[in-house]
Amino acid sequence: MNLRPSPRKSPGVDVTPLIDVVFLLLIFFMVSTTFERESQIMIELPEATGEEVEHKKDELDITINISGTFFVNQREVVNTEIETLKQAIRNAIGDQHDLPVIINADARTPHQSVMTAMDAASQLGLTKMTFSAHRPISE
Repeated sequence: MNLRPSPRKSPGVDVTPLIDVVFLLLIFFMVSTTFERESQIMIELPEATGEEVEHKKDELDITINISGTFFVNQREVVNTEIETLKQAIRNAIGDQHDLPVIINADARTPHQSVMTAMDAASQLGLTKMTFSAHRPISE
């Protein structure tokens, strides 16, 4: 006869299924996440080769310098917020919503500043946009 009581196992939580669930969640998030590579590409923008275009008086001129500061018809905009730029454009165009927009951007201007200017103009109904460039200096 065996009179000794059998050793009891201490109660515990089986974590094997938990490990499986965590592993599946890890795989799910790795597959469903989109990765963006954010970098700035340093390039030299090409110079224009073509005919010069005469500027008309009834057009909107948006100039962006290297630091991203906006100028609307040669008047500096207070800051680089899109709402401020839209207000400056509204003041410049009045009730003329068919004016052509000429964007003069420095070659080293961040592209986000150019996109902000294009967004502000298009949100106000200005759809005729063009970019200006300079003719290369002949040696």
